[in-house]
Amino acid sequence: MENDTKTWLSDIKQAIIEIYSFLPDKKNYLSFKQDIKSKRAIERNIGIIGEALNRIIKKEPDFEISNARRIIDT
Repeated sequence: MENDTKTWLSDIKQAIIEIYSFLPDKKNYLSFKQDIKSKRAIERNIGIIGEALNRIIKKEPDFEISNARRIIDT
């Protein structure tokens, strides 16, 4: 595994950690929907995940990540 790939995988892990930190303990869609800052932060982290996956696939096409193409194309 190349160093760039390790860095991008680390970025994905950090983005997932941040997404969970923005989610409220008590899941309430209506209150979350009104929390613009958290919504934008989560959207940004999802973008980071998609971009990192895209770079990994381009650099190492045989690198196995289940559903990577579905995540990127979403």
